[in-house]
Amino acid sequence: MLHGKKILLGVSGSIAAYKAATLTRLLVKEGAIVKVVMTPAAADFITPLTLATLSKNEVPLHISDHNSWNNHVMLGRWADVMLIAPASANTLAKMANGLCDNLLLAIYLSAACPVLFAPAMDEDMWRHPATRANLEKLRQYGHLQIPVDSGELASGLFGEGRMAEPESMVALLRRHFSQASNARKPLDGKVAVVTAGPTIEHIDPVRYITNHSSGKMGIAIAEALADAGARVKLVLGPTHLTTHHPGIDIINVQSAEEMFRSVIAVYPLSDIVVAAAAVADYRPAQTSDKKIKKDNEQLSIALEKTHDILKTLGNNKGPQQLLVGFSLETNNEREYALKKLRDKNLDMIVMNSLADAGAGFNYDTNKVTLFDHHGKERSLPLKSKQEVAKDIVSAIIELQHA
Repeated sequence: MLHGKKILLGVSGSIAAYKAATLTRLLVKEGAIVKVVMTPAAADFITPLTLATLSKNEVPLHISDHNSWNNHVMLGRWADVMLIAPASANTLAKMANGLCDNLLLAIYLSAACPVLFAPAMDEDMWRHPATRANLEKLRQYGHLQIPVDSGELASGLFGEGRMAEPESMVALLRRHFSQASNARKPLDGKVAVVTAGPTIEHIDPVRYITNHSSGKMGIAIAEALADAGARVKLVLGPTHLTTHHPGIDIINVQSAEEMFRSVIAVYPLSDIVVAAAAVADYRPAQTSDKKIKKDNEQLSIALEKTHDILKTLGNNKGPQQLLVGFSLETNNEREYALKKLRDKNLDMIVMNSLADAGAGFNYDTNKVTLFDHHGKERSLPLKSKQEVAKDIVSAIIELQHA
């Protein structure tokens, strides 16, 4: 899929610049034609000679270099895609605000091709309001943000902000070109919302209530919907998992209240909603702003109900909207699933049971039964969650055309 594709790799000043060598090598191995441009700061982390050797193309560094002044426009027109990886906080800010003080930014502003960018920075910088605003601007420009990973950062801390791994970016580029070349897909033009993962409800600054959901099933469904042509909004609870699919926009949330507000905000423009998240049914009625001390033999915590997201969506569902829920039970599975299908005005419900071996939380496999509002029932054998996701999306497509 990448053979013969012209990829312009922009490398900015970040410790993650060392990964540009692996990324360049993998792209060339795939048959892509790779040209690399660097900021002067990037050269402090990896040499232009290294990337020139791996890409088999000269690596310009300064806008005043021989031919660079004229060629920055031609490079922006030459590429099939421009990938900026790593994209430091400084480079993101300049991109968002149209600044042009180095060769990489001059080429970026001249780019006539899709632009993808892979942020790389420490977690505090990643979460800063200025960075969030810059990311939103770049998305509004139509650029695709490659999700960051979580893990150990250059500061020695652990958190979000790591640049995606080169292998993930190559896979994303394959999908990008595959989508561009494929014929019309069954969900082209549709907007899908998927909830995935757990929520956490704080008791005090160090303790919270949560569940065992990993988000694997919901992420797989989001990817299957995007593969079928839908533009997906993935509302993702706290999990170490993510996705780099170019057809998916991720909205990260923590609590049930945050998930409720995020889903309600995007619901009016959605065609399909798949609620796969394990949302807390209750939360502490009061959250202590200080750590609760172990002073008594017993501790009672009053809980209050959270918003019923599915019920709210079902009550406000439009005639062309399709709503899918999940039912994970330990007993009376079929009875509870069918009741939920009716009570919450769902079009389909996916039932699975913790009693089934290899199904439920944290497994890579799942065993489900699908019920739709027409009375159709379909039991599926134990499969990988990716295969189950494809079956669920196939059922959604059938309902869309029913």
